[in-house]
Amino acid sequence: MKAITRDKEGHYIILKGSIQQEDITLVNIYAPNIGASTYIKTLLEDYKGEINSNTIIAVDFNTPLTSLDRSSRPKINKETQTLYKVLVQMDLIDIYRELHPQTAEFTFFSSVHETCSKIDHMLGHKLNLYKFKKTEIISCIFSYHNGMQLEINCNKNMQRYLNIWRLNSIVLNNEWVITEIKEEIKSSWKQ
Repeated sequence: MKAITRDKEGHYIILKGSIQQEDITLVNIYAPNIGASTYIKTLLEDYKGEINSNTIIAVDFNTPLTSLDRSSRPKINKETQTLYKVLVQMDLIDIYRELHPQTAEFTFFSSVHETCSKIDHMLGHKLNLYKFKKTEIISCIFSYHNGMQLEINCNKNMQRYLNIWRLNSIVLNNEWVITEIKEEIKSSWKQ
């Protein structure tokens, strides 16, 4: 373990360390019942520098992210839509929803409203989707929340086949590169 950051109220903890010689940041967030979406949005923005492609976030959002995440399908409120946009901007995905795009399985039962919802989420960076081998919701009879489990594939050899190539646009500032590209284009048109 390299570093631990937490708040005094017990709403979040951030652990920085490594697993099998690979850096990882684990974040656990418990959002307050009122203003959950705003709280999480603010927290993620405040710790944006700590969150990278090797971050996994387990969150009790106290709110579903999509209409599929609740048994009654009302529209998602604007606060939650704004939170979802922040997740997209930070390249974070709901791992369970990515691996189970059509599954309606829930982590919370409200006896008062007689509804079920998935208010607990595991988030990860979209470029690491290949690392997330399996995720599931685990029934728990001792709590009104079900647990979630994530299995990670730490095989580093997989990464070299799944990287996304991007053009380094700085090389286009070199005249010889531009000339070479033009010649390649001309020769391909001749064929």
